[in-house]
Parts: sequence; C-alpha cells; structure tokens
Amino acid sequence: MPDPILAPIGSRVEGLMLVHQVERRAWGEGREGIILVLGTQAGRIGTAPLWGERRAWAAGITRGTVVNASGLIGVFRGARQLELSALRRAPPDAAPLRGLVPGTTTAAADWTLLDECRQALRGPRLRRVLGLFYDDPSFRSAYEECPASTIGHHARLGGLLQHTVEVVTIGRAVALASGADRGLVLAGAMLHDVGKLEAYSWRTGLFELTEAGALLGHVTLGMLMLDRRLAREEPPLCSEREVVLLQHLIASHHGVLEHGAPVRPMTLEAEVLHYADDASAKTSSMAEALASPEHFAEHDPLSTRSIWQVDHRRLFRGGSDWGEAEEGTAGTAGESSSRPGDRIGQA
Repeated sequence: MPDPILAPIGSRVEGLMLVHQVERRAWGEGREGIILVLGTQAGRIGTAPLWGERRAWAAGITRGTVVNASGLIGVFRGARQLELSALRRAPPDAAPLRGLVPGTTTAAADWTLLDECRQALRGPRLRRVLGLFYDDPSFRSAYEECPASTIGHHARLGGLLQHTVEVVTIGRAVALASGADRGLVLAGAMLHDVGKLEAYSWRTGLFELTEAGALLGHVTLGMLMLDRRLAREEPPLCSEREVVLLQHLIASHHGVLEHGAPVRPMTLEAEVLHYADDASAKTSSMAEALASPEHFAEHDPLSTRSIWQVDHRRLFRGGSDWGEAEEGTAGTAGESSSRPGDRIGQA
C-alpha cells in the first residue's frame, strides 16, 4: 500500500497516520464539518470535511493521536486531500512515533563533519567553548532529534543538526571568499540555534513552541544558554570581548529586527553567518516545496497555487537533461555538463 502522502490521485490508501490538526468549520447555517490534517514520514495531507454522522469518527481524536485511516486521494481547489472512508484510533503501540514523523537519516555523517571542524579550529578557546555544548552527551542526544523549525525549513526530526551542517558548510566557503575569520564563523554556525533545544518541543511527534520559546524566542534562549555554560567555568574560558563577540553572532543571525534579531550584524563574521543561515533556510524551503506532491497536479511542472513556505510564490519543477540522454553526445568537445559538482575545482 503506498504512503498516502505520495500516492497518485485516485489511489485508495490505508495506513497509520499522526493527527496534526482537528478543525471544526461551519458552512452555512447549521452545516458543520470536521477537517483533519494527517501526517506520515512523507509529509501531511488534509482530509475532506467529515459531515453528518461521519463527524462521530473524530470523537476523542485530538492532535497527537495515531489513527488508522483509509480513503481515496482526491483534489479540491488544486490541493490534494484524503476523502476518508474509515477512521479509527490506533493502539498506543501500533507504530513507533518516528515512523510517522519526517526525519533525517544523515546524523552519523553530520556529527563526523561537525566534530572534525571543531578539532581543526586553531583557537583553543573557541574549541573549548564549543566543547561546553558539543562534548555533552545529553546535548548531542537532544540536538540530534530537534527540528530546526516547528513548521517551515528543516521541520523534521534531526533537522536542526542538518541545518547546522549546511550553515557551517556555506559559512566556511563565504568566509574564505570574504576574508572573514573562519574559526569565528564556524563557532557562530554551531552556536546560533542552540536555543531551539529550549524553544521547541518535539517528542510527541508534534513540533511546537515551549512556553519559554513563545515568551523569549530561540535567539534569546541561545544567548542565555551560552551565558550559563560559560559562567560555570573557572577561570573564565574567554575574555569579556570574546564573550560579547560570540553573543553578537547569536543575537544578529536573523539579520533584521523584523525577523527576530535584537541587533543587526555589526561584524563581518556576523554578516557571513546571517547569510549562511538564510541561504540554508530558504533553499531548504524551496527544495521541500518543490518535492511536495501537495503543490503540484500530476504531470504539471507548475504549482497549482502560490506556496507560503517560499513567500507565496508559484514554483516550477520542469527541467532538461541538456542533451545528456541523447546517444552519442556524451563527452563531445565544447559541451558542458549539468551535473552539480562536475566542474568544481576547475579553473
């Protein structure tokens, strides 16, 4: 049976799904229906409204409930939806939660890259500051699970670790090109989002803000976390200026006050970090939107509507092999390859 999120339109599907939303809506006088948003590892899908007696199917079902759902994949106003034919609560141990929530599979490689980058740092004080977090097993365990957002870029288990690797990779390249201090950019990349461990909850499968996350935000929480860990060290690991430089990287990484930055970047390293963070977030949102079947009718390369994750733009996912598939053309003189990385390192 295909995953309901990925199944072609017109398919009949059945399987375990996690309830992300239960919404009661009124259509006209006395006409009320219930719409559910259900999810699997592949993403989410909304249901057609449950009318009349079918509303009883949703009795006792709340956000975080695991259900066994079956029905027909259809389309309404350009969006895929699941027309339910049956719905019931699943037993508590029916499936491991991670099997119903999007997640990454690259944690081992991600940790290897980050740990190698830390060890290669020339500044011993920077290495020790990062070690306050990254040598702590409880921190690593939580960081490996935490999403990078509750809804949006890298909103999946392990998304924060994956996002950090992307920011490190982009930041190091831009630092090399711009002449910024690569060690300081690396430290900023590895510290800028640590506050999300206290800002987000995710262990129920629902990605939500904690009270502290709602009241303070992950930027402030990250600065407080760094301050607490540094305060335990005697003698101090850093000079006062060094502490402020690290705090500034966290404080300014969103770039503008309207996006949650207490201050705008005031150092070259902070500017590099901001754009590396932004590039990772925006390209991830673009890639995820392009890959999601909910935004595209079958065989149509243009999205059926504007997509909020990419600033309400419509997207196009058509492409070309640029002649690579044509017999006898590969490797002929004067032609360039479209494969990413083919020309990396060439002058």
